[in-house]
Amino acid sequence: MMPNAEYDSPWKSVIELYFRQFLAFFFPAIEAQIDWNYPPIFLDQELQKIVRDSETGKRYADKLVQVRTLDGEDAIVVCHIEVQSQQEAIFPRRMLTYNYRLRDRYNCTIVSLALLADDSSNWRPSSYQDSKWGCSIAFEFPVVKLLDYKNDWDALEQNENPFAIITMAHLKTKETHNDPEARKRWKFRLTTMLYDRGYKKKDILELYNFLDYMMTLPGSLSRQFDTELEAFEETKKMKYVTTIERRAEARGIELGEARKARSLIQRQLTRRFGELESSVLETIEALAIDNLDRLGEELFDFTSIQDLEIWLNQLRAD
Repeated sequence: MMPNAEYDSPWKSVIELYFRQFLAFFFPAIEAQIDWNYPPIFLDQELQKIVRDSETGKRYADKLVQVRTLDGEDAIVVCHIEVQSQQEAIFPRRMLTYNYRLRDRYNCTIVSLALLADDSSNWRPSSYQDSKWGCSIAFEFPVVKLLDYKNDWDALEQNENPFAIITMAHLKTKETHNDPEARKRWKFRLTTMLYDRGYKKKDILELYNFLDYMMTLPGSLSRQFDTELEAFEETKKMKYVTTIERRAEARGIELGEARKARSLIQRQLTRRFGELESSVLETIEALAIDNLDRLGEELFDFTSIQDLEIWLNQLRAD
C-alpha cells in the first residue's frame, strides 16, 4: 500500500530554508525589490496569533516573512505566503482576512502571495470582491500555479534553482499517487539530480529531506530505492553524502520538528484550559508528527478540555 504523501510540512520547511530562491523562482519581480542585506525575519508564531480566532477553514503551509525593500530606508513589507494544496471556495476570502488582520497588526504594507499546488488547472483564484448598496471591496493577490510548470518540463530540468526540483517532486508525487513504481523511478531521478548539479553537502541533505518526506514509498520499494542510490553513489569519484547520513539527518529533522510542535501545542492547550493531566500529556507525547499537525489545526475549535479528550480518544479508536 502506498503511504500517504505529506505536502504541507515539507513546503513550510523548504520555504524558510531557501526563501530568496523561492521568490526568485516563483515571484522574480518581488525578489528583485528586496534589500537582501537585511535577513528576512520569519513571523510564523505571530501569524498563528493573528489568525487563530478567524473561522476561515484549514490553513495550508502558511508562512509570514518580514523583509526590507530597496525603495526607502524604513520600508517594511510583510509577505504572507500560502501554499494551497486543495481547492477551497473560501480561499480568496481567507487571503483577504489574513491580509487586513496583518495590516492592522503591523500598520504597514502587506503582500499576500499564493502558490496553488492543487490538481485543477481551472482553479485560479486571485481576487476577492464584495459589494452591497454602494459599499464595495476589491482585493487582488499574486498567484502562481504549479501545474503550469508541467508545460515546460525541459526548462525545469535545466533550471538550477532548488525550487525547480522541488516543483518537479511535488508534481510527480501527485501524478504517481497510484503508481509506486513510477514514484520510485522519479524519486531516484530527482535525487541524483541533486548530486549532478553540484549542490553543497548541506543543500543535498536539506533537499533530499524534502524529497524523502514528500515522495513516500512502500517499505519494499523504499529499500530498493536505498540500494539503487547506494550503487549510484559508489560510481561517483567525488565526496557525496552516504545513505546513512541522509537518513540520520532526515530523522533528526523530523524529531526536531515533532519536539517543537509538541511544545507549542502543550503551551497553547495549557493557556486555554489550565494545567493538563499527566495522562493527556503522555498521549500527546506519543503522537506522530502528522497527528501533531492535525491536533495543531483542530485545537482552535476546542471549547473545553473534554473536546480535547474526545479528539484523542477518537484518534486512538481509529
